[in-house]
Amino acid sequence: MRILLIEDDRALAAALCYRLRREGMEAVPETDGAAGYETLKRSDAPFDLIILDRMLPGIDGVTLLARARSAGISTPVLMLTAMDAVRDRVAGLDAGADDYLVKPFAMDELLARVRSLNRRKVPWSPGNTERAADLTLDLDSLTLECAERSVPLSATEAKLLSLLMRNAGQTLTRGVIMSRVWGGADADEGSIDTYIHFVRKRLREARSRASIQTVRGSGYRLERGK
Repeated sequence: MRILLIEDDRALAAALCYRLRREGMEAVPETDGAAGYETLKRSDAPFDLIILDRMLPGIDGVTLLARARSAGISTPVLMLTAMDAVRDRVAGLDAGADDYLVKPFAMDELLARVRSLNRRKVPWSPGNTERAADLTLDLDSLTLECAERSVPLSATEAKLLSLLMRNAGQTLTRGVIMSRVWGGADADEGSIDTYIHFVRKRLREARSRASIQTVRGSGYRLERGK
C-alpha cells in the first residue's frame, strides 16, 4: 500500500512514516500543502491513500483536497485535524475526504482507519456502473450522471449510493448500511447520517428526480421519483 502523507508537524510525520513502514506500507512524506499537491499530481506511481493534515503551510488541507477532487483525483483521503467542531469535520468531508481523525489520536486507531479505507476502495471492472431512476453511477471514475450533468463523488459516497441504487425502492436498515459500507466495525452511527446528507446533496446537484427517504425507526430507501 502506497501512502502520501502530508503533515507539517515533522515529529508526527516521522513517527507516522516509521509506523506505516513497520506495517509494510510505503509512506511518502511532504510537509507543505503546495509541495504535497505537486507530488500527488506528478507521481509516477499512483497512491492508494492520502493522509492529509487540515492545517498546512502553502495550501491548507481543505483547499488542497478540493483542488484534487476538481482535477479528477479520486484517491481515498484520511484527514487529520485538531479542529473537532462538527462544522469543521463537515467542511473536510464536504471537500471530498473519506474519513477524518481528530488529534491527538492513538496510532492503532489511525492504522485501523487506513486499513478500513483500503478495504473500502471501489474495485474497477469493465462496465462498473449502477443505474436506477434517472441516475448512472460510474464506480470507476466515482461520477454520478443525470441527463447531461456530472457530479463527482468521494469513494464512501459512491459506495453508499451504489448500495441504495442496487436496492431502489427497498428500505435498508441502518445495520445493513453500516455493514455493507463501513464493515460494521470502524464507524459510528453518526457516519451514516452524515453521508446520507452528502449523498442527498449530490442528488440535488445532479437535479435528479430520485430522493432518499428516511424510514423512521428503520433506515433509508431510494425512491425513483416521477
